[in-house]
Amino acid sequence: MTADIDKTAGPGDAPATGPQPVKAIPVRHYGRYVTALVAIAALAAIIYAFGQGKINWHAVPDYFFDDRITTGVGKTLLLTVLSMLIGIVGGIVLAVMRLSKNPVTSAIAWFYIWFFRGTPVLVQLFLWFNLGLVFEYVNLMPFYKDYWSNFMTPLLTALLGLGLNEAAYMAEICRAGLLAVDEGQTEAAHALGMSHGKTLRRIIIPQAMRVIVPPTGNEVINMLKTTSLVAAVQYPELFRYAQDIGQVSGAPVEMYFLAAAWYLIMTSVLSVGQYYIERYYARGSSRSLPATPWQKVRAHLTSFSSRKVTA
Repeated sequence: MTADIDKTAGPGDAPATGPQPVKAIPVRHYGRYVTALVAIAALAAIIYAFGQGKINWHAVPDYFFDDRITTGVGKTLLLTVLSMLIGIVGGIVLAVMRLSKNPVTSAIAWFYIWFFRGTPVLVQLFLWFNLGLVFEYVNLMPFYKDYWSNFMTPLLTALLGLGLNEAAYMAEICRAGLLAVDEGQTEAAHALGMSHGKTLRRIIIPQAMRVIVPPTGNEVINMLKTTSLVAAVQYPELFRYAQDIGQVSGAPVEMYFLAAAWYLIMTSVLSVGQYYIERYYARGSSRSLPATPWQKVRAHLTSFSSRKVTA
């Protein structure tokens, strides 16, 4: 297509008509439509398959807020917090030991991480729980003996099994965060006369938190789910209570669905908290912070209303 040019118009004269708006036609992605239809069909097939089973879905809301279930939820959260506390504190200590120039402490930290990361959590739980077969009692202080069967309770077994295992993983996360800080920061702090401990607290750790926080949030969520393993060492938590109720009520599968629903609720809440913590520590590293979920929803609603008014 060609357009006639007015040769009588001067170089400074504006065109008779203003710039025409560009009509953009979006490209059609037929593959997306096909993929969406396949996903919807697969979801419908799964729902249909579960609908054919003899599942008493009414049992799930009936026992959802049962006293035993809510007690199990509380114990699961308590076990998660205490185990992560042991893991984080132990991980920081092990990371500092691993980075130490002392070969003895570095080797001890390496051996600890190698052992606890290389063996399954369930095996470690059974190991702590059954040490009474080889140790009749444990000496905590001079002239004092406590029998292992009384000392190693299911709660202590769960804390040792989960917490000590988590410390090995947190040690590597903390070590990666500490190594991510430029060495010039340490050299500058030492040049100003700051001690090694003060440099670690004031300079290194605050900057390393940007690297440490995201995987730590994932570890918290993973720990919440891993607590279900302590049912094997007789500690009553959410999964154990749901299992007991299922055996008594004759609805074991329904109680597993109930436990899964509670785990989904708790992990979803933790995921939201992790997002805001990551956003907090990203303030100094990015010029513009990512939008929060509510800000994204509000932006979508605003754009939708503006399109509706324009139309």
